Amino acid sequence: MAMRHVVGLLIGLVMTAVLLLGGGWAAATALTRPAPAPGGTPLPAGDTKIWIALGVMAGIGLLLGLIVAGRVSPLAGFVPSMVLLAWTVIYILDAGRALSLLPEVPTFHESLVQAPAGMGALLTSGIYAMLGVALFVPVLMPSRWSRPARRESEEYEESTGDPAYF
Repeated sequence: MAMRHVVGLLIGLVMTAVLLLGGGWAAATALTRPAPAPGGTPLPAGDTKIWIALGVMAGIGLLLGLIVAGRVSPLAGFVPSMVLLAWTVIYILDAGRALSLLPEVPTFHESLVQAPAGMGALLTSGIYAMLGVALFVPVLMPSRWSRPARRESEEYEESTGDPAYF
């Protein structure tokens, strides 16, 4: 296995955790805010949690974009796509079993206690299915699995050593 695929596998594992925990926390935090009035009210300046949650969502979107469009190994997108799509299939077949996979007693940092509620909301609303498909499509491109071809012009050229030549 090439080193870029090992790095892609590690990126995929980290991205899976970011999508599940970070996305779950951000979704739960954003969904706890009351719905705005029909006239539209701006976000309160003193409510920093909602701003942080929106920033986390933007950061996750940026990471997703880099994985989908970047020249990283396709394993970086394959690992989280399989986790998200498998969990969605379990939800379709047996919703109770899929929701029982959510952690009941959080064993991670106390600020992420809301993450399981957000993960459940993202699963039941189909967002995880959509993200899983979006991460899986680039895996199907054969050019993503091969190393970029080197052009002959990119190879090292010896200089003549004559400064007047330049």
